[in-house]
Amino acid sequence: MEGRYSLVERARALLADEQGTLYKEAPYRVALCYPSPYHVGMSSLGYQAIYGEVHAHPGATAERVFLPDDVEAYRRTRTPLFSLETQSPAADFHLLAFSVAYELELTGLFSMLELARIPLLTEERTARHPLIVAGGPLTFSNPDPLEPFVDVLVQGEAEDLIHVLLDAAQSMDKEALLTHLARVPGFRVPGRGGTRYHVAKATDGRLPARSAIVTPHTELRSMFLIEPERGCSRGCHYCVMRRTTNGGMRTVPPERVLSLIPDYAKRVGLVGAAVTDHPRIVELLRTLVDAGREVGVSSLRADRLTQELVDQLRRGGATNLTVAADGASQRMRDLVDRKHSEEQIIRAAHFAKTAGMRQLKVYNVVGLPLEEDADVDELARFTTELSRIMPVALGVAPFVAKRNTPLDGAPFAGIREVEARLERLRRGLKGRAEVRPTSARWAWVEYMLAQCGPESGLAALDAWKDGGSFAAFKKAFQARGCQPYMARRVEDGRRRAVTWPIVDGVAPPSAA
Repeated sequence: MEGRYSLVERARALLADEQGTLYKEAPYRVALCYPSPYHVGMSSLGYQAIYGEVHAHPGATAERVFLPDDVEAYRRTRTPLFSLETQSPAADFHLLAFSVAYELELTGLFSMLELARIPLLTEERTARHPLIVAGGPLTFSNPDPLEPFVDVLVQGEAEDLIHVLLDAAQSMDKEALLTHLARVPGFRVPGRGGTRYHVAKATDGRLPARSAIVTPHTELRSMFLIEPERGCSRGCHYCVMRRTTNGGMRTVPPERVLSLIPDYAKRVGLVGAAVTDHPRIVELLRTLVDAGREVGVSSLRADRLTQELVDQLRRGGATNLTVAADGASQRMRDLVDRKHSEEQIIRAAHFAKTAGMRQLKVYNVVGLPLEEDADVDELARFTTELSRIMPVALGVAPFVAKRNTPLDGAPFAGIREVEARLERLRRGLKGRAEVRPTSARWAWVEYMLAQCGPESGLAALDAWKDGGSFAAFKKAFQARGCQPYMARRVEDGRRRAVTWPIVDGVAPPSAA
């Protein structure tokens, strides 16, 4: 049986393998919390960027806290949740700041608060408890399910807002702080106001976000992450990072990117919503590879690939080429304004083969509104064609409508329907490509949290207490009366806009 000592020793072993860990004494202590395990959290560029920003603040310091790999070991040994850097109890910090990437991480937040011995519901906490704040990628779409559990929501890009928060938190008591923040754009204080669905924009001087720490114990082993660009200039209807969200794409000159990469970083990850749209991406890749570094890129657009770009990726250590099609057929890609054609994806496969790569990975979605069996059949036909060029792995996710997009409020296709389309796809492929599907059941849970309000967060709490199974979520959503509704559907923006279906009979709420 694992004891407390071994849990602490495991944390110290992780620390020993890190490069760039920050230590600082300061009067205001922040626990930066990630509601997934260490290997996931340390792959998050946003989380690492805020770690650096807190340490840059003159009056504050930050330590990291992650969801344990083995939550039961903490419960069994009655070990309070502790920070990585000094193994201090999380409850002893002034502020617990959670970075939440997507809806299904909500249960991780519950487990962390429970292990920290902090009441989960805001209404059950007192002035003696730490301030509980949440931000992260989820706030670009729908942070409503977080409302019952946090004192403050930080919405959008947080590099500037974290300094506003820390300045105020050190000079005000909790009541005055919450009243003040409710009046500051970018903050939402449940029960007190703040602009709903606001997405803050960091000043250009804060860019680029980059890793503070490099560690071998991540999804992206020993990789230094940095963004050569932020945002996206495209208009894909399903995406919360589309051009209307935060003013499109902002690029960082390669010279600045290169100047911020430490000498010890032998592997570099270029991260962003549209990295290959950067006008000087090939030049940046070539410079990194010529310096003897391995390089990875997070978002490859098939229409931007060239043989030279793919060759540089191969020189940088890549063995697979990954592109996203995001539409079962050309008809569906055109409807969602995904600017890719079959010809461009086929060309990408030829680039990968010529460069000597082993596999082409293609991400796709099924279950978009207006999709038909014929679209799935076209996906099978096209994937078969790709497989004649090189081995193909097809990642297929059920479509989940997100707030703040033209597809906001679109219904979920249905669990049975999605599973039937996946089976139809497998039959059509006849084993010619590997199919890696995302669970239709958990996509529906994600959809409910993405499209419902604070009551869905309470339902998630009920389900977590009931064991966290799919059946528990289904029961809890029903008991809490959770019903998807259209919150804020942004304009399509095209001359011949698509009129997407919405959930019938549910009126949109006020945007205030």
